[in-house]
Formats: sequence, structure tokens, C-alpha cells
Amino acid sequence: MGYSPVPPGKIVNAVTFLEMREQPEKAAIADGSLTLVRLTSLDLEDYRRLFRLVGEDWMWVSRLEMDDDAVRAILSDPSVEVYALQDGARHIGLLELDFRAPGECELVFFGLVRDAIGKGAGRFLMNNAIAKAWTRPIDRFWLHTCNFDHPDAFAFYQRSGFRPYALMVEVHDDPRLTGLLPKTAAPHVPLLDIPRCGV
Repeated sequence: MGYSPVPPGKIVNAVTFLEMREQPEKAAIADGSLTLVRLTSLDLEDYRRLFRLVGEDWMWVSRLEMDDDAVRAILSDPSVEVYALQDGARHIGLLELDFRAPGECELVFFGLVRDAIGKGAGRFLMNNAIAKAWTRPIDRFWLHTCNFDHPDAFAFYQRSGFRPYALMVEVHDDPRLTGLLPKTAAPHVPLLDIPRCGV
């Protein structure tokens, strides 16, 4: 209970887990300029480029920390579906659904490039995600979000029909100090790159 010191070079993330136990009413998913394209033959460099483009502002690092073979094994699994959201020919979003656990779907990655946020693309992407998740025989659709995410993410997920069910705390290396992300990434998360003598 109370305050706990964080070792130098580490960051702390408050994580909220949310779930949807039944399919909500189907929402309209048509949008003239947007298309969702399943990426079936993934080039790892292209995937990581899109992953960085969408996730760098929100401290997405898990797929950058993994070795190439581990990432390929996930992406090539037939129970994992990866989609790019396109506006014309431009990739502006990433959606990844994981059906590997029986009876459930995890919304692993969901996000937009910075200049697409707040223009309706997120709703289009989420409506498609919900529709695709519930095409399989699942009992639960779930995700987690955190304090590094967009400030409106939690409310957006709740409006989409997800309900919080657990809280966790995650401590890990600051990827801006390890070189996985540039020091300019996620400016809303304090960067403490000097040794601390005390609080």
C-alpha cells in the first residue's frame, strides 16, 4: 500500500482489463473512404513499420522486444488475424485479433496513426473488430488498456460495450532508454534518464 519507489530506467503502467460477454447490436461499418484489409502474407518489416507508426506515441513495444521468429510464429498462426485500416492507399490503423484461447478473442492491438484520431476512423475500426470477433464461437471478447494509452481510450472502449473487470500494475524497462523507441516517443510519459538520489 502507498507509494513504492521505481528503479531507475523503469516505467510503471496502470493496466485496466475490459471484456465484452455478448455481442452488442450490430453497428454500421460502412465508410466510403476507409477499408479494412486483412494482412495474410506479412512482411515482418512492413508489420513492424505499421506497429511503430500506430503505437510509438502510446509506448507499444512488445513486438519490438520479441525476436523475429517469435513474432512470425504469432502472425502466421491461423487463429491470429491482423488487419490494416486504409484510407485510400495509406495505412492509418492496425487491428489484431487473437482467437488462440478457446472460446475467446483478445483485441491485442487496436490503434490509429496520430492524424487519423478523432475523425471517426476509430469507430469504424472498432465496429469492424466487434463484428469480426463475434463471427467465431466465442463467449468473451477482451482487451487491456493502460495509462500510457490515449486519454479517451478507456471511455471509448466502454462506449463500445466493454466493461472493466481487473486492474494490474506493470513495471518494465523504459524503451526510450533501451533504444527500442526514440526519446521523443510518448511525451505524455515522463522520461527519467538520469540517476535519482531520492524522492
